[in-house]
Amino acid sequence: MNGVGRRRKFTVAGLSHCWEGFKQYCDSQMVTRTEFSQKTACFVTAKIPAPITYTIKGFALYCGMSEQNFYATYAHDAKFEPVYARMKDECEQDARRKFENGVIPTQLSGLWMSNYGYTTNQNQNVAVSLPVFAGEDDLKE
Repeated sequence: MNGVGRRRKFTVAGLSHCWEGFKQYCDSQMVTRTEFSQKTACFVTAKIPAPITYTIKGFALYCGMSEQNFYATYAHDAKFEPVYARMKDECEQDARRKFENGVIPTQLSGLWMSNYGYTTNQNQNVAVSLPVFAGEDDLKE
């Protein structure tokens, strides 16, 4: 049991195994798309891959618990820290990969990547310290 008195749904190995199942679930999503074909002059329907992005919130729902309950039970427990850290890293890597491959429109990058500490702000005020020369004598040394 955790500090709040709830029974844990997962062991460390179980949480890791369920995370792998969640990633496979996300990567194997399919959608049905219908588009008009100029070549055949009719509508064509096809199932195409449409992976969804890994998120901790999505994982919690996949496991049948609330995001709040997941964080309270697993995120702050030292035993689960390595698995949780890997989950966060893999969520970030997955989002980056989907932006770079065009799966997620780049216009949404600021919104998505802000979850991982990235910012679109650019600091234009850069302070640089340069040596100040008093005269020609300073250059001879």
